[in-house]
Amino acid sequence: MASTQFGAYLEARRAQLDPAAVNLPSTGYRRVPGLRREEVALLAGISVDYYVRLEQGRERTPSAQVVEALAAALRLGDDAREHLFRLAGLGPRARVAAGPDRVDPSLAALLAAWPDNPAIVYNRAYDVLASNPIADILFHGWAHSTNLVHVVFTDPAARTFYRDWHEVARNTVAGFRLNHGKAPDDPRIRQVLAELLAASPDFAELWGRHDARGKALESKRFQHRDVGPLTLTMQTFDVRSSPGQELVVYHAEPGSASSEALTLLGALAATRG
Repeated sequence: MASTQFGAYLEARRAQLDPAAVNLPSTGYRRVPGLRREEVALLAGISVDYYVRLEQGRERTPSAQVVEALAAALRLGDDAREHLFRLAGLGPRARVAAGPDRVDPSLAALLAAWPDNPAIVYNRAYDVLASNPIADILFHGWAHSTNLVHVVFTDPAARTFYRDWHEVARNTVAGFRLNHGKAPDDPRIRQVLAELLAASPDFAELWGRHDARGKALESKRFQHRDVGPLTLTMQTFDVRSSPGQELVVYHAEPGSASSEALTLLGALAATRG
């Protein structure tokens, strides 16, 4: 049984990797899904005994070369590879701000200058720190919570609001896991993690998968109570002036039904504002 975050991550990754994906035969009886320990060791070019000690936490100081070989063996993407190095103690931990997160006034002014594009800024714990009026309308005035993880997993309306809830849930946990790896001592991240593990079995199950990846260009499908269905593309940007903060901007395909719905949403925001 894995006894370290590094070992638990190795165990979770190999359990989710299809032998065929790494050109290994998948025939014969397998007690557990995914790769066997000896198969990971073979692919990484290390001894089975050493790999077992890594996974069980009896060896805690792998070299960068070994971690690189394991990342290649497990077919890890850039975010997951970075996460593995960080868990091995070979990557820098993020600096945790001493005081509360604050959004730069110039960035807040930029959000306000986008009346037709929902935009939000959130921190590593997925607390929304700033949003423009159309984003407030899109997310129903943040009536349930201003923490996006809480919105996805504990808002009763979330599974209707997010038309692809299961995909959104997986991506949310994977991004939160990546941030947790960057700043495991951040008290707000630890608080949100404890709250969600206690409140949501779905979150706990996904957390156990150890998926870790950041946000990229993607689209989300919403079902809004005022304007109906929308499909919005989201762009995510790191806030250079405040490490750990991210800016997300949503937009719709020009001329589409979603664009018309977004225009109506903007009108509602202006009216209610």
